[in-house]
Amino acid sequence: MNHTHAGHAGKPATVSARISPAGGLDILSRNEVARLRDASGSGLHALLRRCALAVLTSGNISDDPRTMFEQYPDFDIQVLQQDRGIKIELSHAPAQAFVDGQIIRGINELLVAVVRDIVYVSTQLEQGGFDLDDTVGLTHAVFEILRNARILKPHIDPNLVVCWGGHSISRDEYEYTKSVGYQFGLRGMDICTGCGPGAMKGPMKGATIAHAKQRRRNNRYIGITEPGIIAAESPNPIVNQLVIMPDIEKRLEAFVRMAHGIVVFPGGVGTAEEILYLLGILLHPDNAGVPFPLIFTGPKQSAAYFEQIDRFLKLALGEEVAQHYQIVVDDPAAVARAMVKGIDKVRNHRLDTKDAFFFNWALDIPFAFQLPFRPTHEAMRALALHRGRPRHELAADLRRAFSGIVAGNVKEEGVRAIEQNGPFDIDGEADIMRALDALLQAFVSQHRMKLPGGSAYVPCYRVRAEGKETAPAA
Repeated sequence: MNHTHAGHAGKPATVSARISPAGGLDILSRNEVARLRDASGSGLHALLRRCALAVLTSGNISDDPRTMFEQYPDFDIQVLQQDRGIKIELSHAPAQAFVDGQIIRGINELLVAVVRDIVYVSTQLEQGGFDLDDTVGLTHAVFEILRNARILKPHIDPNLVVCWGGHSISRDEYEYTKSVGYQFGLRGMDICTGCGPGAMKGPMKGATIAHAKQRRRNNRYIGITEPGIIAAESPNPIVNQLVIMPDIEKRLEAFVRMAHGIVVFPGGVGTAEEILYLLGILLHPDNAGVPFPLIFTGPKQSAAYFEQIDRFLKLALGEEVAQHYQIVVDDPAAVARAMVKGIDKVRNHRLDTKDAFFFNWALDIPFAFQLPFRPTHEAMRALALHRGRPRHELAADLRRAFSGIVAGNVKEEGVRAIEQNGPFDIDGEADIMRALDALLQAFVSQHRMKLPGGSAYVPCYRVRAEGKETAPAA
Protein backbone atom coordinates (compact mmCIF):
# COMPACT_ATOMS: atom_id res chain seq x y z
CA MET A 1 0.00 0.00 0.00
CA ASN A 2 1.40 3.43 -0.89
CA HIS A 3 1.39 6.29 1.61
CA THR A 4 2.38 9.83 0.76
CA HIS A 5 3.83 11.94 3.55
CA ALA A 6 3.57 15.68 3.00
CA GLY A 7 6.77 17.66 3.45
CA HIS A 8 6.94 19.87 6.52
CA ALA A 9 9.31 22.37 8.10
CA GLY A 10 11.62 22.43 5.10
CA LYS A 11 11.56 18.64 4.71
CA PRO A 12 10.60 17.36 1.23
CA ALA A 13 7.50 15.19 0.67
CA THR A 14 8.03 11.44 0.79
CA VAL A 15 6.21 8.27 -0.26
CA SER A 16 6.22 4.82 1.34
CA ALA A 17 5.48 2.01 -1.10
CA ARG A 18 5.99 -1.67 -1.83
CA ILE A 19 7.04 -2.13 -5.45
CA SER A 20 7.59 -5.04 -7.80
CA PRO A 21 10.95 -4.84 -9.54
CA ALA A 22 10.85 -3.84 -13.23
CA GLY A 23 13.42 -5.07 -15.71
CA GLY A 24 15.82 -7.95 -15.26
CA LEU A 25 16.32 -9.06 -11.70
CA ASP A 26 17.05 -12.74 -11.39
CA ILE A 27 15.50 -14.45 -8.40
CA LEU A 28 17.51 -13.82 -5.27
CA SER A 29 18.13 -16.65 -2.82
CA ARG A 30 16.82 -16.37 0.75
CA ASN A 31 20.42 -16.15 1.83
CA GLU A 32 21.06 -13.10 -0.42
CA VAL A 33 17.91 -11.38 0.81
CA ALA A 34 18.96 -12.04 4.41
CA ARG A 35 22.36 -10.48 3.75
CA LEU A 36 20.75 -7.36 2.27
CA ARG A 37 18.54 -7.10 5.33
CA ASP A 38 21.37 -7.65 7.75
CA ALA A 39 21.75 -4.01 8.63
CA SER A 40 24.54 -4.34 11.16
CA GLY A 41 26.90 -7.10 10.14
CA SER A 42 27.83 -6.80 6.52
CA GLY A 43 27.45 -3.08 5.95
CA LEU A 44 25.53 -4.09 2.82
CA HIS A 45 22.34 -2.46 4.03
CA ALA A 46 24.02 0.93 4.50
CA LEU A 47 25.49 0.64 1.00
CA LEU A 48 22.11 -0.37 -0.45
CA ARG A 49 20.39 2.53 1.31
CA ARG A 50 22.94 5.06 0.05
CA CYS A 51 22.85 3.87 -3.57
CA ALA A 52 19.04 3.51 -3.58
CA LEU A 53 18.57 7.06 -2.28
CA ALA A 54 20.90 8.35 -5.02
CA VAL A 55 18.72 6.66 -7.66
CA LEU A 56 15.47 7.91 -6.11
CA THR A 57 16.77 11.50 -6.12
CA SER A 58 17.88 11.10 -9.73
CA GLY A 59 18.20 14.53 -11.32
CA ASN A 60 18.91 16.35 -8.05
CA ILE A 61 21.74 18.83 -8.22
CA SER A 62 24.07 18.47 -5.26
CA ASP A 63 27.54 17.02 -4.94
CA ASP A 64 27.59 16.61 -1.19
CA PRO A 65 26.66 13.02 -0.32
CA ARG A 66 25.67 14.06 3.20
CA THR A 67 22.95 16.56 2.30
CA MET A 68 20.88 13.76 0.78
CA PHE A 69 20.59 11.91 4.08
CA GLU A 70 19.91 15.15 5.93
CA GLN A 71 16.95 15.73 3.59
CA TYR A 72 15.63 12.16 3.88
CA PRO A 73 16.74 10.99 7.34
CA ASP A 74 13.90 8.45 7.66
CA PHE A 75 14.42 6.85 4.27
CA ASP A 76 14.83 3.08 4.31
CA ILE A 77 14.75 0.25 1.80
CA GLN A 78 14.09 -3.43 2.48
CA VAL A 79 14.15 -6.32 0.04
CA LEU A 80 11.38 -8.78 0.90
CA GLN A 81 11.46 -12.41 -0.14
CA GLN A 82 8.13 -13.71 -1.37
CA ASP A 83 7.43 -17.07 -2.92
CA ARG A 84 6.69 -15.43 -6.26
CA GLY A 85 9.92 -13.46 -6.22
CA ILE A 86 11.01 -10.35 -4.39
CA LYS A 87 9.41 -7.03 -3.53
CA ILE A 88 11.22 -3.83 -2.69
CA GLU A 89 9.80 -1.91 0.24
CA LEU A 90 10.56 1.80 0.41
CA SER A 91 9.82 3.90 3.49
CA HIS A 92 9.85 7.71 3.32
CA ALA A 93 11.30 7.69 -0.20
CA PRO A 94 11.58 10.98 -2.15
CA ALA A 95 8.18 11.82 -3.64
CA GLN A 96 9.85 13.03 -6.87
CA ALA A 97 10.43 9.37 -7.83
CA PHE A 98 6.65 8.77 -8.04
CA VAL A 99 3.81 9.94 -10.26
CA ASP A 100 0.35 9.73 -8.68
CA GLY A 101 1.65 7.17 -6.21
CA GLN A 102 3.31 4.95 -8.87
CA ILE A 103 7.08 4.76 -9.08
CA ILE A 104 8.53 6.03 -12.38
CA ARG A 105 9.48 2.99 -14.42
CA GLY A 106 13.01 4.18 -15.25
CA ILE A 107 13.72 4.76 -11.57
CA ASN A 108 12.34 1.33 -10.72
CA GLU A 109 14.77 -0.19 -13.25
CA LEU A 110 17.72 1.73 -11.79
CA LEU A 111 16.70 0.61 -8.32
CA VAL A 112 16.74 -3.01 -9.52
CA ALA A 113 20.25 -2.42 -10.93
CA VAL A 114 21.38 -1.20 -7.49
CA VAL A 115 20.03 -4.32 -5.74
CA ARG A 116 21.40 -6.60 -8.45
CA ASP A 117 24.95 -5.21 -8.44
CA ILE A 118 25.31 -4.94 -4.68
CA VAL A 119 24.08 -8.52 -4.16
CA TYR A 120 26.09 -9.96 -7.05
CA VAL A 121 29.39 -8.32 -6.18
CA SER A 122 29.18 -9.07 -2.46
CA THR A 123 28.14 -12.70 -3.09
CA GLN A 124 30.97 -13.24 -5.57
CA LEU A 125 33.54 -11.63 -3.29
CA GLU A 126 32.37 -13.66 -0.33
CA GLN A 127 32.37 -16.95 -2.24
CA GLY A 128 35.76 -16.23 -3.74
CA GLY A 129 34.17 -16.03 -7.19
CA PHE A 130 36.62 -13.27 -8.18
CA ASP A 131 40.36 -13.77 -8.15
CA LEU A 132 41.59 -10.28 -7.30
CA ASP A 133 45.27 -11.07 -6.85
CA ASP A 134 46.41 -10.69 -10.43
CA THR A 135 45.68 -8.67 -13.51
CA VAL A 136 43.84 -11.45 -15.37
CA GLY A 137 41.56 -12.10 -12.39
CA LEU A 138 40.75 -8.42 -11.99
CA THR A 139 39.83 -8.06 -15.66
CA HIS A 140 37.62 -11.15 -15.38
CA ALA A 141 35.88 -9.63 -12.36
CA VAL A 142 35.10 -6.51 -14.42
CA PHE A 143 33.84 -8.71 -17.26
CA GLU A 144 31.65 -10.84 -14.96
CA ILE A 145 30.04 -7.82 -13.28
CA LEU A 146 29.23 -6.28 -16.69
CA ARG A 147 27.97 -9.59 -18.03
CA ASN A 148 25.74 -10.14 -14.99
CA ALA A 149 24.33 -6.65 -15.53
CA ARG A 150 23.52 -7.71 -19.14
CA ILE A 151 25.43 -4.77 -20.51
CA LEU A 152 27.70 -6.72 -22.87
CA LYS A 153 25.87 -7.18 -26.16
CA PRO A 154 27.34 -9.45 -28.83
CA HIS A 155 26.48 -9.13 -32.54
CA ILE A 156 26.47 -5.32 -32.47
CA ASP A 157 28.97 -3.46 -34.63
CA PRO A 158 31.26 -1.21 -32.58
CA ASN A 159 29.26 1.95 -31.82
CA LEU A 160 29.73 2.70 -28.12
CA VAL A 161 31.19 6.11 -27.34
CA VAL A 162 32.20 6.72 -23.73
CA CYS A 163 31.89 10.38 -22.72
CA TRP A 164 33.91 11.71 -19.81
CA GLY A 165 33.69 15.19 -18.31
CA GLY A 166 32.75 17.12 -15.21
CA HIS A 167 29.53 17.12 -13.22
CA SER A 168 30.19 20.80 -12.45
CA ILE A 169 30.35 22.55 -15.84
CA SER A 170 29.07 25.83 -17.23
CA ARG A 171 25.80 26.12 -19.16
CA ASP A 172 27.69 26.70 -22.44
CA GLU A 173 29.70 23.55 -21.89
CA TYR A 174 26.58 21.56 -21.01
CA GLU A 175 24.79 22.71 -24.19
CA TYR A 176 27.88 21.76 -26.16
CA THR A 177 27.91 18.21 -24.73
CA LYS A 178 24.28 17.90 -25.88
CA SER A 179 25.22 19.00 -29.41
CA VAL A 180 28.01 16.44 -29.58
CA GLY A 181 25.69 13.71 -28.26
CA TYR A 182 23.15 14.74 -30.90
CA GLN A 183 25.74 14.34 -33.68
CA PHE A 184 26.70 10.90 -32.33
CA GLY A 185 23.03 9.89 -32.17
CA LEU A 186 22.43 10.89 -35.80
CA ARG A 187 25.28 8.54 -36.74
CA GLY A 188 23.85 5.60 -34.77
CA MET A 189 26.20 5.76 -31.81
CA ASP A 190 25.22 4.62 -28.32
CA ILE A 191 26.42 6.57 -25.30
CA CYS A 192 28.09 5.48 -22.07
CA THR A 193 28.98 7.95 -19.29
CA GLY A 194 29.62 8.10 -15.56
CA CYS A 195 25.83 8.47 -15.24
CA GLY A 196 25.68 11.75 -13.27
CA PRO A 197 24.74 15.33 -14.20
CA GLY A 198 26.66 17.81 -16.39
CA ALA A 199 28.89 16.29 -19.07
CA MET A 200 27.52 12.85 -18.18
CA LYS A 201 23.91 13.82 -18.85
CA GLY A 202 24.28 16.19 -21.85
CA PRO A 203 25.53 13.66 -24.43
CA MET A 204 22.72 11.24 -23.53
CA LYS A 205 20.14 14.00 -23.82
CA GLY A 206 21.40 15.05 -27.25
CA ALA A 207 21.59 11.45 -28.47
CA THR A 208 18.01 10.76 -27.31
CA ILE A 209 16.64 13.40 -29.68
CA ALA A 210 18.81 12.24 -32.59
CA HIS A 211 17.89 8.59 -32.02
CA ALA A 212 14.20 9.57 -32.07
CA LYS A 213 14.71 11.44 -35.36
CA GLN A 214 16.45 8.44 -36.88
CA ARG A 215 13.66 6.18 -35.51
CA ARG A 216 16.36 4.12 -33.89
CA ARG A 217 15.22 1.53 -31.36
CA ASN A 218 17.03 -0.31 -28.55
CA ASN A 219 19.25 2.64 -27.79
CA ARG A 220 21.75 2.23 -25.01
CA TYR A 221 22.44 4.97 -22.47
CA ILE A 222 24.82 3.20 -20.13
CA GLY A 223 25.83 4.67 -16.78
CA ILE A 224 28.82 3.20 -14.96
CA THR A 225 29.36 4.35 -11.38
CA GLU A 226 30.74 3.15 -8.05
CA PRO A 227 29.41 3.34 -4.48
CA GLY A 228 31.67 6.20 -3.31
CA ILE A 229 30.56 8.44 -6.19
CA ILE A 230 26.91 7.54 -6.80
CA ALA A 231 25.69 9.60 -3.84
CA ALA A 232 27.53 12.68 -5.11
CA GLU A 233 26.54 12.14 -8.75
CA SER A 234 23.15 10.46 -8.74
CA PRO A 235 22.20 8.79 -12.05
CA ASN A 236 20.53 11.10 -14.54
CA PRO A 237 17.05 9.98 -15.67
CA ILE A 238 18.10 9.05 -19.23
CA VAL A 239 20.39 6.21 -18.12
CA ASN A 240 18.63 2.99 -19.15
CA GLN A 241 21.39 0.59 -18.14
CA LEU A 242 23.13 1.24 -14.85
CA VAL A 243 25.98 -0.75 -13.38
CA ILE A 244 27.67 -0.12 -10.03
CA MET A 245 31.28 -1.31 -10.05
CA PRO A 246 32.83 -2.02 -6.64
CA ASP A 247 35.52 0.71 -6.83
CA ILE A 248 36.89 3.49 -9.01
CA GLU A 249 39.58 1.31 -10.63
CA LYS A 250 37.07 -1.29 -11.81
CA ARG A 251 34.81 1.52 -12.99
CA LEU A 252 37.65 2.98 -15.07
CA GLU A 253 38.57 -0.43 -16.47
CA ALA A 254 34.91 -1.05 -17.39
CA PHE A 255 34.83 2.24 -19.35
CA VAL A 256 38.03 1.47 -21.21
CA ARG A 257 37.20 -2.18 -21.99
CA MET A 258 33.69 -1.35 -23.23
CA ALA A 259 34.49 1.82 -25.18
CA HIS A 260 35.06 1.83 -28.91
CA GLY A 261 36.19 5.41 -28.52
CA ILE A 262 36.28 8.06 -25.79
CA VAL A 263 35.39 11.74 -25.85
CA VAL A 264 36.52 13.99 -23.03
CA PHE A 265 34.58 17.17 -22.25
CA PRO A 266 35.81 19.82 -19.81
CA GLY A 267 35.78 18.74 -16.21
CA GLY A 268 37.78 18.93 -13.02
CA VAL A 269 40.03 16.57 -11.13
CA GLY A 270 37.87 13.49 -11.83
CA THR A 271 38.22 14.12 -15.56
CA ALA A 272 41.98 14.67 -15.23
CA GLU A 273 42.12 11.34 -13.36
CA GLU A 274 40.30 9.59 -16.22
CA ILE A 275 42.58 11.14 -18.86
CA LEU A 276 45.73 10.06 -16.99
CA TYR A 277 44.35 6.57 -16.46
CA LEU A 278 43.69 6.06 -20.17
CA LEU A 279 46.91 7.72 -21.38
CA GLY A 280 48.93 5.70 -18.88
CA ILE A 281 47.50 2.54 -20.47
CA LEU A 282 47.97 3.74 -24.06
CA LEU A 283 51.61 4.71 -23.29
CA HIS A 284 52.37 1.17 -22.10
CA PRO A 285 54.69 -0.44 -24.67
CA ASP A 286 52.43 -3.55 -24.88
CA ASN A 287 49.58 -1.41 -26.23
CA ALA A 288 51.48 0.15 -29.11
CA GLY A 289 49.42 -0.37 -32.24
CA VAL A 290 46.04 -0.88 -30.51
CA PRO A 291 43.76 1.78 -32.07
CA PHE A 292 41.84 3.81 -29.49
CA PRO A 293 40.16 7.03 -30.64
CA LEU A 294 40.44 9.70 -27.94
CA ILE A 295 39.11 13.21 -28.56
CA PHE A 296 39.17 16.21 -26.19
CA THR A 297 36.46 18.71 -27.06
CA GLY A 298 34.53 21.67 -25.75
CA PRO A 299 33.01 24.98 -26.89
CA LYS A 300 35.35 27.84 -27.73
CA GLN A 301 34.99 29.19 -24.17
CA SER A 302 36.74 26.01 -22.95
CA ALA A 303 39.71 26.14 -25.33
CA ALA A 304 41.96 27.32 -22.47
CA TYR A 305 40.98 24.31 -20.37
CA PHE A 306 42.33 21.86 -22.94
CA GLU A 307 45.43 24.00 -23.59
CA GLN A 308 46.23 23.68 -19.88
CA ILE A 309 45.64 19.92 -19.83
CA ASP A 310 47.67 19.52 -23.03
CA ARG A 311 50.56 21.54 -21.55
CA PHE A 312 50.49 19.57 -18.31
CA LEU A 313 50.42 16.18 -20.09
CA LYS A 314 53.32 17.09 -22.41
CA LEU A 315 55.41 18.43 -19.52
CA ALA A 316 54.83 15.41 -17.27
CA LEU A 317 54.70 12.59 -19.84
CA GLY A 318 56.70 13.96 -22.78
CA GLU A 319 55.67 15.54 -26.11
CA GLU A 320 54.86 12.17 -27.74
CA VAL A 321 51.86 11.74 -25.45
CA ALA A 322 49.96 14.09 -27.78
CA GLN A 323 49.95 11.38 -30.49
CA HIS A 324 47.30 9.56 -28.46
CA TYR A 325 44.61 12.26 -28.56
CA GLN A 326 43.24 15.00 -30.75
CA ILE A 327 41.72 18.26 -29.57
CA VAL A 328 38.67 19.62 -31.43
CA VAL A 329 37.26 22.97 -30.34
CA ASP A 330 33.71 24.08 -30.98
CA ASP A 331 32.75 21.66 -33.77
CA PRO A 332 30.34 18.86 -32.71
CA ALA A 333 29.96 17.43 -36.22
CA ALA A 334 33.75 17.23 -36.67
CA VAL A 335 34.01 15.36 -33.35
CA ALA A 336 31.39 12.84 -34.48
CA ARG A 337 33.00 12.36 -37.89
CA ALA A 338 36.45 11.85 -36.35
CA MET A 339 34.96 9.34 -33.90
CA VAL A 340 33.20 7.37 -36.67
CA LYS A 341 36.50 7.19 -38.53
CA GLY A 342 38.36 6.10 -35.39
CA ILE A 343 35.77 3.45 -34.54
CA ASP A 344 36.07 2.11 -38.08
CA LYS A 345 39.77 1.46 -37.41
CA VAL A 346 38.85 -0.23 -34.12
CA ARG A 347 36.37 -2.48 -35.95
CA ASN A 348 38.93 -3.54 -38.55
CA HIS A 349 41.57 -4.14 -35.89
CA ARG A 350 39.20 -6.29 -33.81
CA LEU A 351 38.27 -8.31 -36.92
CA ASP A 352 41.96 -8.82 -37.78
CA THR A 353 42.88 -9.90 -34.26
CA LYS A 354 39.64 -11.89 -33.69
CA ASP A 355 38.90 -9.77 -30.61
CA ALA A 356 35.36 -9.31 -29.31
CA PHE A 357 33.48 -6.16 -30.29
CA PHE A 358 31.79 -5.87 -26.89
CA PHE A 359 34.84 -6.12 -24.59
CA ASN A 360 38.38 -5.01 -25.35
CA TRP A 361 40.40 -8.01 -24.18
CA ALA A 362 43.48 -7.02 -26.18
CA LEU A 363 44.30 -3.90 -24.17
CA ASP A 364 46.97 -4.54 -21.57
CA ILE A 365 46.01 -2.81 -18.31
CA PRO A 366 48.94 -3.02 -15.87
CA PHE A 367 48.28 -4.27 -12.33
CA ALA A 368 49.26 -0.86 -10.90
CA PHE A 369 46.25 0.67 -12.70
CA GLN A 370 43.88 -1.98 -11.37
CA LEU A 371 44.87 -2.01 -7.71
CA PRO A 372 42.40 -0.03 -5.62
CA PHE A 373 44.08 3.11 -4.25
CA ARG A 374 42.93 4.23 -0.80
CA PRO A 375 43.74 7.91 -0.57
CA THR A 376 45.03 8.21 3.00
CA HIS A 377 47.32 11.08 4.01
CA GLU A 378 50.22 8.63 4.07
CA ALA A 379 49.44 7.13 0.64
CA MET A 380 49.14 10.60 -0.92
CA ARG A 381 52.53 11.65 0.51
CA ALA A 382 54.14 8.45 -0.82
CA LEU A 383 53.34 9.09 -4.52
CA ALA A 384 56.48 9.26 -6.68
CA LEU A 385 55.75 12.25 -8.91
CA HIS A 386 58.99 12.73 -10.82
CA ARG A 387 60.22 12.10 -14.33
CA GLY A 388 62.93 9.59 -15.11
CA ARG A 389 60.68 6.58 -14.45
CA PRO A 390 58.59 4.74 -17.08
CA ARG A 391 55.91 7.16 -18.29
CA HIS A 392 53.01 4.79 -17.74
CA GLU A 393 54.12 4.42 -14.08
CA LEU A 394 54.29 8.20 -13.59
CA ALA A 395 50.84 8.49 -15.22
CA ALA A 396 49.53 5.88 -12.75
CA ASP A 397 50.81 7.90 -9.76
CA LEU A 398 49.48 11.19 -11.17
CA ARG A 399 46.12 9.45 -11.60
CA ARG A 400 46.25 8.48 -7.92
CA ALA A 401 46.99 12.07 -6.90
CA PHE A 402 43.87 13.27 -8.74
CA SER A 403 41.89 10.33 -7.33
CA GLY A 404 42.79 11.47 -3.81
CA ILE A 405 41.63 15.01 -4.54
CA VAL A 406 38.30 13.67 -5.90
CA ALA A 407 37.89 11.70 -2.66
CA GLY A 408 38.71 14.76 -0.56
CA ASN A 409 36.19 16.82 -2.54
CA VAL A 410 33.13 14.56 -2.77
CA LYS A 411 33.54 11.11 -1.19
CA GLU A 412 32.27 10.79 2.33
CA GLU A 413 35.34 8.90 3.56
CA GLY A 414 37.73 11.42 1.99
CA VAL A 415 35.80 14.46 3.21
CA ARG A 416 35.95 13.07 6.77
CA ALA A 417 39.70 12.31 6.55
CA ILE A 418 40.37 15.93 5.50
CA GLU A 419 38.18 17.27 8.31
CA GLN A 420 40.11 15.20 10.84
CA ASN A 421 43.71 15.51 9.59
CA GLY A 422 43.80 18.59 7.36
CA PRO A 423 44.63 18.68 3.64
CA PHE A 424 46.56 15.98 1.76
CA ASP A 425 50.21 16.77 0.98
CA ILE A 426 51.22 16.07 -2.62
CA ASP A 427 54.98 16.18 -3.16
CA GLY A 428 57.25 15.64 -6.15
CA GLU A 429 59.59 17.12 -8.76
CA ALA A 430 59.44 20.92 -8.75
CA ASP A 431 58.47 21.38 -12.45
CA ILE A 432 55.66 18.84 -12.30
CA MET A 433 54.40 20.23 -8.99
CA ARG A 434 54.33 23.80 -10.31
CA ALA A 435 52.38 22.65 -13.38
CA LEU A 436 50.04 20.57 -11.20
CA ASP A 437 49.48 23.51 -8.87
CA ALA A 438 48.69 25.84 -11.79
CA LEU A 439 46.25 23.28 -13.21
CA LEU A 440 44.47 22.83 -9.87
CA GLN A 441 44.35 26.60 -9.30
CA ALA A 442 42.71 26.98 -12.70
CA PHE A 443 40.12 24.30 -11.82
CA VAL A 444 39.29 26.23 -8.64
CA SER A 445 38.99 29.60 -10.37
CA GLN A 446 36.83 28.08 -13.13
CA HIS A 447 34.53 26.50 -10.47
CA ARG A 448 35.37 23.00 -11.66
CA MET A 449 35.95 21.67 -8.15
CA LYS A 450 32.45 22.11 -6.82
CA LEU A 451 28.99 22.80 -8.16
CA PRO A 452 28.38 26.55 -8.47
CA GLY A 453 26.07 28.10 -5.91
CA GLY A 454 27.47 26.04 -3.05
CA SER A 455 29.99 27.25 -0.51
CA ALA A 456 33.38 28.57 -1.67
CA TYR A 457 35.85 25.80 -2.47
CA VAL A 458 38.39 25.03 0.25
CA PRO A 459 41.27 22.98 -1.19
CA CYS A 460 41.65 19.50 0.30
CA TYR A 461 45.32 19.35 -0.75
CA ARG A 462 48.65 21.20 -0.43
CA VAL A 463 51.12 20.97 -3.30
CA ARG A 464 54.79 20.74 -2.31
CA ALA A 465 57.91 20.62 -4.46
CA GLU A 466 60.63 18.40 -2.98
CA GLY A 467 59.37 19.02 0.55
CA LYS A 468 58.63 22.76 0.27
CA GLU A 469 55.16 24.18 -0.35
CA THR A 470 54.89 25.65 -3.86
CA ALA A 471 54.16 29.34 -4.16
CA PRO A 472 50.54 29.83 -5.27
CA ALA A 473 50.25 30.38 -9.01
CA ALA A 474 50.10 34.07 -9.83
